[in-house]
Amino acid sequence: MTNSIVYGSVPSRRLGRSLGINNVPPKICSYSCVYCQLGKTLKMEAEPRPFYKTTRIVEQARMKLEQAREKGEPVDYVTFVPDGEPTLDANLGEEIETLKTLGYRVAVITNGSLLWREDVRQHLLKANWVSLKVDAVTEDTWHGVNRPHKSLKLETILKGMLTFARAFGGELTTETMLIRNVNDELDEIKKIATFLAVLKPARAYIAIPTRPPAERIEPASEQTINTAYQVLAERLSGVAYLIGYEGNAFACTGDVQEDILSITTVHPMREDAVVKFLENSRTDWGTIQELIDNGSLINLKYQGKKFYMRKLPGRGLTQPK
Repeated sequence: MTNSIVYGSVPSRRLGRSLGINNVPPKICSYSCVYCQLGKTLKMEAEPRPFYKTTRIVEQARMKLEQAREKGEPVDYVTFVPDGEPTLDANLGEEIETLKTLGYRVAVITNGSLLWREDVRQHLLKANWVSLKVDAVTEDTWHGVNRPHKSLKLETILKGMLTFARAFGGELTTETMLIRNVNDELDEIKKIATFLAVLKPARAYIAIPTRPPAERIEPASEQTINTAYQVLAERLSGVAYLIGYEGNAFACTGDVQEDILSITTVHPMREDAVVKFLENSRTDWGTIQELIDNGSLINLKYQGKKFYMRKLPGRGLTQPK
């Protein structure tokens, strides 16, 4: 078992500054996703069990939080994001409740595969913020991208997610990781959008691997990412990219090029929005052309309109089979 259960705080693209809780040893999971940066799952499990004592986790978190306060470092969330699936921890609900007494909001990033279980739903209902993985909603594609434990059933999992969403009083988000030639077909993306429209997350993130995965896969293309954004945005009010570095998305730096790259890391910008942004910044189109010429920014079309987005950082990290 790992000695360091608590780590950080670290910058998070979704949560600001996050103190990580590694409550499941590597790599025990209910999935063995093709894109996982930790590699293939060592122990495929689908039955929750305890791993660490709650007191041990809480005491490590307390010490880390005290160190952060002494250094003047902000912590926005205490986040369960382990080297496996966090809901496999049978003590998760107790850990969430106890950590909240330290005065911080608690987040859980889960693949959602065990939400068909009432006990797991009850654990997660205690959190302030939850992210669910929705990489596919059709059986073959789900097996291709997530490679689930043999006991799991997709239809049961999706129903569990819907049941949880109706009861959850915190902020619910989703993450859809798009992999070229695995789950990036337009038909699958449309079906995911239909499911998410019923789930009603506060925000639906479209992601690609931004760190080198262990297996030889390739992120979906920029055009596919843009198309997926537009398809989801037609059904959902809160859609965002999760494709860039942890950092200053939407930060007003005073540097127009940096601001454009920060925004287009999270959201594509339509051409008229870019023009307006430049007008407000008293900058001409040469600023954008320079980003296009050096390969930082690309333009794409969707339904006859031109969009600009930052070039995917995952491109070139892996080679297709």
